[in-house]
Amino acid sequence: MPHREITAPGAPCWTDLSTSDMAAAKQFYNQLFGWEFDASGGEEYGGYTSATLDGRLVAGLMPHMDEMGPPNIWTVYLKSESAEATAAAVGDAGGQVIVPPMHVAPYGHMAVFLDPGQAAIGAWQPETHQGFGIEDEHGAPVWHEVYSRAYADTVRFYQKAFGWKTAVMSDTDEFRYTTLGAGDAAKAGIMDGSSILPEGVPSHWITYWKVDDADAACAKAVKLGGKVIREPEDSPFGRLATLADPCGAVFKIMSRSA
Repeated sequence: MPHREITAPGAPCWTDLSTSDMAAAKQFYNQLFGWEFDASGGEEYGGYTSATLDGRLVAGLMPHMDEMGPPNIWTVYLKSESAEATAAAVGDAGGQVIVPPMHVAPYGHMAVFLDPGQAAIGAWQPETHQGFGIEDEHGAPVWHEVYSRAYADTVRFYQKAFGWKTAVMSDTDEFRYTTLGAGDAAKAGIMDGSSILPEGVPSHWITYWKVDDADAACAKAVKLGGKVIREPEDSPFGRLATLADPCGAVFKIMSRSA
């Protein structure tokens, strides 16, 4: 399995789920992705639970707390070499600090911000917890992107606040997309969501999880109590679908094209 030993600064390094039903979420993701769970050490942090795949860290789950905003939502974290410095840069770049930097001993330092499009994005400064330990495998992360209602400002924000070196993948009225890095070396994306996002859906980050077969994964998700929001469709990058878990948390899946 492809193991990840280190994540470059500014790139997605972690994602976790705030859920209103831990038991249902754990059963769903265990059956769909093969995740195992370890809650040791999480008691002092509200029952935070680590999910592993092949013994490697792959995601986090935590019971929803009212002060954390809407329930049943995934949050993406970008690697930071200093959460305090990133928080200062976020303000200078036009973002907002919604969870100030805090030490989650002995794992690392975290903070959560709003970018100019009002999408929530976390920062993680690792100590003992280095983030994703596996990638591009069934049940592991394969891509991360933000759908933004303030595309140009959002691109500038991630350049300034997180030091992104960006590349324009497409710049047409139908499809505007900028990546962190270029080509096969790209690590994340920013999509102009102003004409794509349905009415009432805010800007947001989303993670794509690798699956062996997108169609089979959709069918299995439904049997497990989830929902298919967007049916599988082919793209230049693989076969994609959008799902929601039994509590309504939205995520995407991707299988490679034949």
